[in-house]
Amino acid sequence: MDSTRRYWLSNCLGIAALAEVASAHEHARTASLSTTRPRFEVLDPAVAVEIESIAAQIIPSTDGPGAREAGVIFFIDRALSTFDSDKREIYRLGMLEVQERRKELFPDSASLASLPNQQQIALVRVIEDSRFFDLLRVHTVLAFLGDPSYGGNRERIGWKHIGFDDRMSFQPPFGYYDAQSQGSGE
Repeated sequence: MDSTRRYWLSNCLGIAALAEVASAHEHARTASLSTTRPRFEVLDPAVAVEIESIAAQIIPSTDGPGAREAGVIFFIDRALSTFDSDKREIYRLGMLEVQERRKELFPDSASLASLPNQQQIALVRVIEDSRFFDLLRVHTVLAFLGDPSYGGNRERIGWKHIGFDDRMSFQPPFGYYDAQSQGSGE
């Protein structure tokens, strides 16, 4: 019996993970084909609109697509339902603080999302040193630049914005290695 690491990695671990990998690929494929917005698993739709408004201030749509167009709110919801489920309380308490600050600064306002852009920016500046805002900023950037299969970066908007070429593999230009070996005297 072959007991090398290569055998165990390629045969045993590969078979065990095959179903999960296939499931992830299928989820990504169906999500990209879907014309309806995904349902929220953790976030209440009204709270999601408020969080999305803050994320849109972190990555605004001023010089290209921003957080809203990239669908970062769906990544955040997925993060809070999976790998960052222990951070739900930070979001809950953070949004309570945001609403309190909004009422203090703009007593006639009904919601953060209904505030004009300049007032949203003023509110974000008040909360930018909070633990909640730090976490939201990390989630927003991850969602904007991460793989679309994780729920954000809709239609690869973030990648297009930074000029990332999404290819399975990259090849050096033809003759690149030949030129290197001829020039080095090898």
